[in-house]
Amino acid sequence: MIRHIVFFSARQKQDVEMIREELSALGSIPHSTVFEVTVNTKVDWYSDEIDIVVYAEFADQAALDAYKADPIYDRTTQRVRPMRELRFSADVVAA
Repeated sequence: MIRHIVFFSARQKQDVEMIREELSALGSIPHSTVFEVTVNTKVDWYSDEIDIVVYAEFADQAALDAYKADPIYDRTTQRVRPMRELRFSADVVAA
């Protein structure tokens, strides 16, 4: 299983909800077994740069690759990119 975790910050704070809504469209891509888009609660004392977290689980690399190849992924990326400041992504293989 692969855990796909992506962190976003908004260029303008008023865009956080719009970014969350746009990223939620990724949940309609059928290749993930778990998919969540959440707004960061920002309770960490040392860092509050991250506004939104995308968390998804995929059975294997082929499922993750199919997810990223879907036209919805490309369309969502094009819509979100102008509104985001930071984007950090991690793909973790779980036992």
